[in-house]
Amino acid sequence: MSTSPAPAAGAVGDADGETGPGAPAAPTLPRGLIVLLGAAAAVVVIAGVKEVAWLLGPILLAMIIVIAVSPVQRWTRRHGWPSWLSTLVLVLAVYAVIVALVLTVVVSVAQLATLLPTYATQIQNLLKNITDALQKLGVDPQTAKTTASSADLGKLVGVVGSLLASLTSVLTSVVFLLALLLFLSAESSGVPARMAEIAADRAPIAAALGDFARGTRSYLVVTTVFGLIVAVLDTIGLALLGVPLAILWGVLAFITNYIPNIGFILGLIPPALLALLTGGWKLMLWVIVLYCVLNLVIQSLVQPRFVGDSVGLSTTMSFVVLFFWTWVLGPLGALLAIPMTLLAKALLVDTDPRAGWVAALIRSPDRPSRAEKKAAKAHASGEAGDGSCPDEKADRVPAAADRRPG
Repeated sequence: MSTSPAPAAGAVGDADGETGPGAPAAPTLPRGLIVLLGAAAAVVVIAGVKEVAWLLGPILLAMIIVIAVSPVQRWTRRHGWPSWLSTLVLVLAVYAVIVALVLTVVVSVAQLATLLPTYATQIQNLLKNITDALQKLGVDPQTAKTTASSADLGKLVGVVGSLLASLTSVLTSVVFLLALLLFLSAESSGVPARMAEIAADRAPIAAALGDFARGTRSYLVVTTVFGLIVAVLDTIGLALLGVPLAILWGVLAFITNYIPNIGFILGLIPPALLALLTGGWKLMLWVIVLYCVLNLVIQSLVQPRFVGDSVGLSTTMSFVVLFFWTWVLGPLGALLAIPMTLLAKALLVDTDPRAGWVAALIRSPDRPSRAEKKAAKAHASGEAGDGSCPDEKADRVPAAADRRPG
């Protein structure tokens, strides 16, 4: 039994507004079914990523770190340093930062584990005060006792202790992470040549990956700088208030600065609870005021002005991807939420000219559209006279690689 595909193709072509011998081949599946198949494939891929998160998380973290510090290697190469020496400097710098951070967290967590049991009496007194206050408000004594027990600060402190202790679990993968950093750093010098090969065959992919690297690097540099500022100010403020383990809470503030939207709250809870146990409600309120003045102003008002242009994600999207990547990759997903979203956007959206509507939905309102960026880049290219934007030469592949034959 014969079929007649030509009329069907013509019908679909008319519906899409494309007909004639040069029109693309008509899809053989309904568009709705293609969407459902794509969604099913996405679910399978996400489930697979979640299963291998223990392996994929450190790999992605190492990749992001190498991208962030790669300008150091480029600087040394521009100044005539040998390739092996520039790679060695890069590896030693990364190793020094990671080892110092891990040692600080380990020592501070050990001190916290020794300090927490000494607050058993304060916890009991606070529970008794809560029960008495509820009874004065007319709450039934038994109900007040039950309510106070449900708010057992000992449990909260135990949760905080376990969360902080989970940071030390990174030690189990530190050797693997350091090895990855060594290999990726050693191979990073060959990235421009590989990008040139990709651009010769798939120019949009090379451009999208270049934008991802620049955006990620800009985001991490700005976030690191502001994280250091917040960490130093928090440490000094907590030390002046007399809160124990001020250095640990400063390190925690630095780490949580990489977590969008809710990092401020996560960094505030542990020192506020310890201040409550140490000096009562008054000291806890002072800690909250300190964090609101420093962290809230810097992280919510000043930092977004510098980060917004490099990220380009709306506030709602940043909040959603935070929970998504945390669910997929675990605790590392919270730290890598923004870089991973930029990578997914580069591979799935920026490489497809027909996906401009997705970029319009997820970008921040003040972010220029793809058409506006393309026009600005073309204008800058015309002024440069050599077909490339001067500000992007450091990260783009050679211009000759973009001009493919034909």
